[in-house]
Amino acid sequence: MSDKKNKSFKTGSVVNFSLLRRIFSLASPYKKKFYISAAITISVSFLGPIRPYIIQHTIDNFIANGDEPGLIKMGVFLFVLLLITALLQLWGTFLTNYLGQSIIKDLRNKVYQFLSTRQLKFYDKTPVGTLVTRCISDIETITDVFAEGLINITGDILQIVFVLSLMFYTDWKLSLISLSVLPFLFYAGYWFKEKVRLSFEEVRTQVAKLNTFVQEHITGMQIVQIFNREEQEYAKFQAINAEHRDANIKGVFYYSVFFPIVEIISAVSTGLIVWYGAKGIIDNHTSVGVIIVFIMYINLFFRPIRQLADRFNTLQMGMVASERIFKLLDETEFDENSGDMKLTHVKGDVEFNKVWFAYVNEEYVLKDISFKVNQGKTLALVGATGAGKSSIINLLNRFYDINKGEILLDGHNIKDISNQSLRSNISVVLQDVFLFNGSVLDNIRLYDKSLSDEKIIATAKLLGADYFIQQLPDGYHQKVQERGATLSVGQRQMVSFIRAMVNNPSILILDEATSSVDNETEEVIQRAISKMMEGRTSIVIAHRLSTIRDANQIIVMEKGQIMERGSHQELLDQKGLYKQLYEHQFLASNH
Repeated sequence: MSDKKNKSFKTGSVVNFSLLRRIFSLASPYKKKFYISAAITISVSFLGPIRPYIIQHTIDNFIANGDEPGLIKMGVFLFVLLLITALLQLWGTFLTNYLGQSIIKDLRNKVYQFLSTRQLKFYDKTPVGTLVTRCISDIETITDVFAEGLINITGDILQIVFVLSLMFYTDWKLSLISLSVLPFLFYAGYWFKEKVRLSFEEVRTQVAKLNTFVQEHITGMQIVQIFNREEQEYAKFQAINAEHRDANIKGVFYYSVFFPIVEIISAVSTGLIVWYGAKGIIDNHTSVGVIIVFIMYINLFFRPIRQLADRFNTLQMGMVASERIFKLLDETEFDENSGDMKLTHVKGDVEFNKVWFAYVNEEYVLKDISFKVNQGKTLALVGATGAGKSSIINLLNRFYDINKGEILLDGHNIKDISNQSLRSNISVVLQDVFLFNGSVLDNIRLYDKSLSDEKIIATAKLLGADYFIQQLPDGYHQKVQERGATLSVGQRQMVSFIRAMVNNPSILILDEATSSVDNETEEVIQRAISKMMEGRTSIVIAHRLSTIRDANQIIVMEKGQIMERGSHQELLDQKGLYKQLYEHQFLASNH
């Protein structure tokens, strides 16, 4: 993010106008509703103070003179005026809230689209709970900027201006007396605004911490229970929850102090009106109607003052949230770089040419990696955990960008190929299968309407998975719950195989795809894999070396480097690292 943007979002004043302009630019698609809302707010701000003026006129000119017909006419006029004001308030409230909800819908779509195009490195460095907070509660807070924020603040300020104008027009001396308490009000308002702003920032920080902790621990609850850490993690949650409570209580305290202070100042102002006004009545300088209307004016004056303090803080809370959201959207470090080339026909020739890669700075996990897999051939990658096997898969899919070298697909540098075109020709089956909350069919199709039920079922039959799916109570429409909790490990793996194969990919990647299944399921999968690999480029990361004997080329990796390469028999004949790994597994399986 540029320094310019960083500077523009620093908040310290009551309102950051640079940030506000960006927030209100979100209302561009709804300009008509925005302008109507503003017009209604201005109208209501004017109509409110008019009523007391009419009441004063009624008291001094109709009630004091016993004019009953005139009193009735003024009563009807006031009722109609009140009805119009109420209808305008109803319409304005609905419009401002409709505007806020429409804008946050658009903004939430924008944030989600942004998150879906980040490189995986972004998620390596950003807690999921923080992103959930940005996408859900932070955006929800922005609603109040429109529903209760600047439009209503403008209306409150206008009402104060109209009230003051009528007060001074009616009796400037009484106005000065009644408003002599304003310095105390301004000081109390400034203190309240500053304290609550800091408490709101702390609340947002604590909400993000709470979301992060809850999301992480619900996802990892199995580990918590396996290692008997329930009490310890509960103690951590209590501490974080207490910090969240304390942050909110600070804000509650400032509200509980400020509003009684405003009530006291308002009561003192009313007392001054009664004292000075009573003296004026005795001296025949003031009428009863003037005293009554000034008491009404003071109530109308202090009501928006109380609301203004609250709305300014609502506005600031929305600005704190929007600042964090815009900071996220302005992040360019983890932009998913994509080329423009569209692949119409992919043969499947894959080549790594002197590739170097590091997740952090220059701590390379792949060092000078070079190999080639020709169309329809199978490459197997073996080695200890951390050798760099999965990193090769991540780079081929452009989940990360390499530091040095080049990766070619059919002779084209993958940096020149659009990510969508690249990934639509590659299917990956991972060891840790992720299934979404939905039906088996939904998890295979992933909402791709071009995939028919017939094609999915045909692929399932080819893989030998149709039998187990048909045994489920609802068959292909069986709900699998979040992460596939209602299916066994082997069943989840079979669903992931169908999902990978149904797109008929040019390149098939298996990342230790059979390591979590039993021997019987593995035999079923291996038979299906053999069929699917025919005429298709395949890259297999294997833990069980017995599953890759027929690979055209096997690469043995260690600490990010290629140590050996060749066919199964060639590597055994070399009597090197591969033979040691193979014999170790062979002996282990016989014990």
